[in-house]
Amino acid sequence: MAVQDIVIAGGGLAGATAAKTLRAEGFTGRVTIVGAEHHHPYLRPPLSKEYLLGTAAEDTVPVVPSGWYAENDVGLRLGARVTGIRSTERTVQLDDGSSLPYGSLLLATGARPRTLRLPGSDLAGVSTFRTLDDSRRLRGHLAAGGKNVVMVGSGWIGMELAAAAATYGNHVTLLGLEDIPLAGAIGPDLGQFFRGLHEANGVSFRLPASARELSGEGGAVTGVITDSGERLRADVVIIAVGVVPDTELAEAAGLALDNGILTDASLRTSEPGIYAAGDVANALHPFTGQHHRSEHWSNALNGGKVAAKAMLGQDATHSAIPYFYTDQFDVSMEYSGFPTLAAGAEPVIRGSLEDKEFIAFWLQDSRVVAGMSVNWPRKVQPGAQKTIKALISARTPVSTERLADHGAGLDQLLPDPA
Repeated sequence: MAVQDIVIAGGGLAGATAAKTLRAEGFTGRVTIVGAEHHHPYLRPPLSKEYLLGTAAEDTVPVVPSGWYAENDVGLRLGARVTGIRSTERTVQLDDGSSLPYGSLLLATGARPRTLRLPGSDLAGVSTFRTLDDSRRLRGHLAAGGKNVVMVGSGWIGMELAAAAATYGNHVTLLGLEDIPLAGAIGPDLGQFFRGLHEANGVSFRLPASARELSGEGGAVTGVITDSGERLRADVVIIAVGVVPDTELAEAAGLALDNGILTDASLRTSEPGIYAAGDVANALHPFTGQHHRSEHWSNALNGGKVAAKAMLGQDATHSAIPYFYTDQFDVSMEYSGFPTLAAGAEPVIRGSLEDKEFIAFWLQDSRVVAGMSVNWPRKVQPGAQKTIKALISARTPVSTERLADHGAGLDQLLPDPA
């Protein structure tokens, strides 16, 4: 392979995985990661789950041990940003005025939290949530319990943070724009399942509702005024209303954009030599023939691998079935599939929502396009997510009766090998 400099703009999971894959594939050229945070690249899922709850130490969060970078001759420019791309010269400019040459450039700039322009949003105790520092700071606010916490946002992150806050013994009120939390992602019945789970653990809901104003005293937040005029006491306010892909660098460079950086299935952008992966990439997926942008860790993990191999000239495509998981109270959930294909479909349930032990399948034209397992008894019928991914990949029609039959093994759902 031709030796060339590779620059990775972004110090998250996608960027670190790309660097690791480059070395694993035998690339001997210079690799430099430019990351805005001062931390080594780390995993984000634990930040709203086990790390926030104090059940996982900070040394479990890094993508690779800190010594790996020096041992594998991967340069790290932490606390730095790529501010410009000169594609004709194949160089990038950094915020300290320096520049780096590249033969291939990976944009793994991720996403940033959406903000709400509310009166009082600059008060102490009010924050968005995205980084390791955010999680560490929030744990300090929540760990003692007894606080009034208002959670603005009823998506996956908002629900996970509400669960963590309530687990610590805080009084949690959650605001969201949906009538039922998570209904847009998994439908009303399963959204109601998660609402019931939270209410059983002391979380209060105001739905649909949004924050209109934050009140404070002595520079610290003391309350939230909703759009209906209700006043909620608040010692801590967390705003988790989604993220937006960080495309400013790509836009300035003239790359094609549409809800992120548009790429082909090998994560190549519209500019030769430039690739994109992770939260910022809106990649063509071979399964659907459509572009998909995913904010889940598995997308960053798989995308980093694919981008690295593609930069080395290998025939690599980002074809993995999307996957994510959540842990809330005593519920552990895993989801594989395409939410856009599942939207509006009535899920087929195997198991019992009341017992908090079930699998939900979503079908399009009698074919499974997504599946979610909740506390599924792996010892009885192992490999739920593996089976779900295999069903999606097979594109074989399956009857709802077979899917719902708890007595039949999951492996019986798969088509016979040719």
